[in-house]
Amino acid sequence: MIQAAFSETGEYSGEINDQYDVVVIGGGPAGATVSTILAEYGHDVLVLERSTIPRFHVGESLIPETYWVLDRLGLVPQLKASAYPKKFSVQFVSDGWKESAPFYFDMMNPHESSQTWQVERADFDKMLIDNAVAKGVTVRTQAQVLEVTFEGDRATGVRVKLGESSRNVAAKVVVDCSGNSAFLCNRLGLRVGDPLLQKGTVWSYFKGALRDEGRDEGATIILQTEDKKSWFWYIPLRDDVVSIGCTGNMQYMFPKGSSPEATFERELERCPALQKRLENATRCMDFFTTRDYSYRSKQAAGDGWVLCGDAFSFVDPVYSSGVFLALKCGEIVADNTHAALVEGDTSGERLGIWRDDYAKGVENFRKLVYAFYTPGFSFGDFMREHPGYRDHLV
Repeated sequence: MIQAAFSETGEYSGEINDQYDVVVIGGGPAGATVSTILAEYGHDVLVLERSTIPRFHVGESLIPETYWVLDRLGLVPQLKASAYPKKFSVQFVSDGWKESAPFYFDMMNPHESSQTWQVERADFDKMLIDNAVAKGVTVRTQAQVLEVTFEGDRATGVRVKLGESSRNVAAKVVVDCSGNSAFLCNRLGLRVGDPLLQKGTVWSYFKGALRDEGRDEGATIILQTEDKKSWFWYIPLRDDVVSIGCTGNMQYMFPKGSSPEATFERELERCPALQKRLENATRCMDFFTTRDYSYRSKQAAGDGWVLCGDAFSFVDPVYSSGVFLALKCGEIVADNTHAALVEGDTSGERLGIWRDDYAKGVENFRKLVYAFYTPGFSFGDFMREHPGYRDHLV
């Protein structure tokens, strides 16, 4: 059963050394990926996670392209054996009730990668970090990084709070995988918000909601409201739980004096298709909120440090790209950091050599997001007007 809080298990509380090849800030998908691959290359890696593992996190819907990094990590067999709902498609609802036919991923690529999963992030993220531990990574939870230490402009390690005390840990490279807290990006003044994506989201979890049958049971559904001022995600999870969230412009979603529940109910009234699915459902958790989460960093790396995943940029939840970009960025940063360490060149120029190509890929997602939020946007119309984009969108 999905839950919001977890107690510390002591599973990741072992001793840590004074020095590592690489210190990774954050134990989410990006941190787990970059640390696993670097350990497989033979590097000594420490992951510092400020929370517990497992931990609650939103972002449950994977997309097919996650398969290739998960396959490299050796986790596809575990996912196949899991009870996670299988996701074969995505469906869109316009104007609150106009349902499109499902878009099946295998229409474009008849490979097993075209079936993915709807995951509970607490379990999924733990699977990733346990895999890192199995490959030789040292993981420490409830470890709050207080600062990245520098000598001049070069990062030399971190100062971390462990319990009531703090200590320095040296590293040849510090990889910031701190997620949307964007530790280094914020501290170095590198964060740039996206003025076109000043969005806010309210979400919760429901039991007993209507699900489609057969192959469509695990489909993600994206539902626009009647006036298109907001949209809902509908993500079926295991144990009869569905993740449902609503996103719109920040000021519209969070008017003065309104509660998250009131905003959610207001927008639900504008989405008859979702009302139908929730007729017999019961909310099983409190409402959660997040806002102003679309940003990017002015740079990806400096001497002895590099940003990775959401610590570098985040676009929008609409296309469920977050976990994929975290995994893919983790893979790219790991391969590049390994090469930099082998060459003995951990300059910002060398550690950030991947940035331009990766940023181009992120911008492709961003353009699709901009299109989605354009007034009058319809997926059906978009497909008819731009048939060449069908493969990329699906």
